[in-house]
Amino acid sequence: MSKEVKTTAVTVEDAVAARPDYESEIIKIIRGTDSPKAAQSKLDNYHGNDIAQAMASLSLSERKKLYRICTASMLAEAFEHLEEEEAGGYFKEMDVKKAAAVAEELDTDTASDILHQIDKEKRALIIDALSPDVRRDIRLLASFDEDEIGSKMTTDCIVIRENLSVTEAMGELVRQAEENDNIATIFVVDEDDEFYGAMELRDLITAKKDTPLDDLIVTTFPYVYAHETIDDCIEKLKDYSEASVPVLDNGNRFLGIITSQSVIEVVDDEMGEDYARLAGLTAEEDLKEPLLQSMKKRLPWLLALFALGILVSTVVGAFEGVVQQLTLIMAFQSLILDMAGNVGTQSLAVTIRVLMDENLTFRQKMHLVTKESRVGLFNGLLLGLISVVFVGLYIALFKHKDFLYAFSVSGCIGISLMVAMLISSTVGTLIPLFFKKIKIDPAVASGPLITTINDLVAVVTYYGLSWILLINVLQLHS
Repeated sequence: MSKEVKTTAVTVEDAVAARPDYESEIIKIIRGTDSPKAAQSKLDNYHGNDIAQAMASLSLSERKKLYRICTASMLAEAFEHLEEEEAGGYFKEMDVKKAAAVAEELDTDTASDILHQIDKEKRALIIDALSPDVRRDIRLLASFDEDEIGSKMTTDCIVIRENLSVTEAMGELVRQAEENDNIATIFVVDEDDEFYGAMELRDLITAKKDTPLDDLIVTTFPYVYAHETIDDCIEKLKDYSEASVPVLDNGNRFLGIITSQSVIEVVDDEMGEDYARLAGLTAEEDLKEPLLQSMKKRLPWLLALFALGILVSTVVGAFEGVVQQLTLIMAFQSLILDMAGNVGTQSLAVTIRVLMDENLTFRQKMHLVTKESRVGLFNGLLLGLISVVFVGLYIALFKHKDFLYAFSVSGCIGISLMVAMLISSTVGTLIPLFFKKIKIDPAVASGPLITTINDLVAVVTYYGLSWILLINVLQLHS
């Protein structure tokens, strides 16, 4: 049996070793002595992603050789697999003429994003070297703010007039398909370029010549406005589940489309930003981030949380007299603080997810607050009862206190836990609702912020109840 296992392991290792190392092969071609034509022919056999991966391992002079050898379409295919910042860095290394040729081959939205990574002077030179149509499209995309859906659209699509016959529409399709990749859905506009509807490619191809084009057009096709913010229409885009959705200006004129791939990227970016904020960062980070840049992203929140932490410590100091009289309760402070922070973070996560629906009514928001408060109350009640029993037994058996003393302390801990969890759940719901009301992204109510605020709540609740119940009412001492 062991011999068979060993044989299988060797086979797997051999398979891994036999896997082609495309990156090394591409680097070898660039560093070789083949003529430019021969090297181009060899590189043309590799996927754009393989070339993109190899570029990082090449020196500047070797990359410049790659730019000269490869055609604009080959480089464009590789650049489609690079991050915007990385692609922008490579664009800076190219001469203006080659960079413009590559930009011509890219989707307009991708080209626009990459060009935004380049300094203004060179970007202007590259844009001036583009063909008039591409230049117009890129300038159109550049006219929108980064948080507007128009900045994510592309003009790579088929657009026809509503008054064509089926035969004329087919002719337009064939003519435009030479320059556009997104042909699965055909968009229809009127004589003023206002959006009229859309039709599926399949329906047009299978239609009879005498079929009125209007019978094929879906006039209830979904659309978005270019100046809508990404946050406002992200849910709408996800709900449509269309391969592409038209983007209109405020006069209902057709500008372009946002593809399903762009929607995925937008959702990923939004989730990344929200995750960063939930972690107390001002922006996302990656593995290649310089030290100072990472520090700049983290320090603002850390300084704010440091100030709140000082406040929490000051409040704890105010209860110094309580701690002196009942030293034992210090041992259970972390229990109250941790549970309050955890519950608050849970409510925060639920609230932010619910707030993605822009159509929530005031009544629904109040229902959310009530629901989260009830969840916090009943979870606190259950955990409070558990703590009364187990903490009481722990104090009695391991701290050698009498049962009345032990269960008086554990009873106070149980009540404190229930109250702290109730308040923390409510706070974790109300803070993001408040931020949403004042037009601030609710994700800014990050986990660390909620946790620190709830620490303050838990400290006041725990030591306040200990002072009232244990010292003043029951008159207990250590």
